[in-house]
Amino acid sequence: MQYRQLGPIKKPLSVIGFGGGAISGEGKGYGFGDISEKASIDLLVEAKNGGINVFDTAPIYGFGLSEQRIGKAFRKCRDEVFIISKAGITWDINKRVDRDNDPKTTLKMLDQSLRDLQSLRDLQTDYIDLYMMHWPDERVDIRKSIEVLAHAQEQGKIAHIGLCNTTEQDLVRSREIVSIDALQGPLNLYNRATAESLFELFTPEEMGYMGYGTFDKGILTKRVDRKRTFDPFDARSKAIWWKKYNKEEKFQVMDEISKWIEPKPFDLVSLAIGASLKYPHVSMALCGARTIKQLHSTIEALSNLPSDADIKEAIEICDRVLGL
Repeated sequence: MQYRQLGPIKKPLSVIGFGGGAISGEGKGYGFGDISEKASIDLLVEAKNGGINVFDTAPIYGFGLSEQRIGKAFRKCRDEVFIISKAGITWDINKRVDRDNDPKTTLKMLDQSLRDLQSLRDLQTDYIDLYMMHWPDERVDIRKSIEVLAHAQEQGKIAHIGLCNTTEQDLVRSREIVSIDALQGPLNLYNRATAESLFELFTPEEMGYMGYGTFDKGILTKRVDRKRTFDPFDARSKAIWWKKYNKEEKFQVMDEISKWIEPKPFDLVSLAIGASLKYPHVSMALCGARTIKQLHSTIEALSNLPSDADIKEAIEICDRVLGL
């Protein structure tokens, strides 16, 4: 495993972060297929044994199930892992999802993630290493939400504050209130512009960036192709954001990339990870895995990353096919 510093956070963190949506299982919400609690915990422990010490989650992942499983997996070795969670995506009794950055909701969600150590619920910890606002909410001035997190930081409930899927305006406003130590957002071979625009606003020493969607929901590794179907516990089986997603153009890119990569000494997993980690602002690539085999292939890919020249060539193929 390789390690980098996440912005000003002075702790060696694995360049691969475990994406907690992969262990949402039967909880539904945002998740990627049925997986038992035992298989989830075995997977989390194996990830830690493989050198991964960053575990990213959010309440919406399995409607709390992802947090609960991470809490159970690491309650006896809490200080050996770096846990990330978020506020801002809520749901009602009928599991209808909404964005809500109201300060009262923000505090409620934070306390929910931390609550009730004795009943073995949620993250089973009295602090979270990095707590983030999950999505912008145009109804709420982000500064009000960040004030809540700044107070929680003073209380020791969270160590560091970050923003996920942020806008330039929200980032600027948030930094008026408190130091923002990390950002999280989409970053992969296809989706680079969003991250690159934010990189202009800070130095790698000021803030770290974590890229998610490293494998683009499986498209970049060809685990998801035109014929792939999904079980009922996988958000991709019914989610509007997936059904409206223009996947055909990306499948066409993969048709070209698959031919190009055949003689190369690295595989699609290595290419996907390398395309994210090539930026000096990027501290880690968040990667989901649902099996031990997938996990091992992700970790092993770090030992055989493509060169900058190969990444540049792959990007050129991608942009040509997409007409960029």
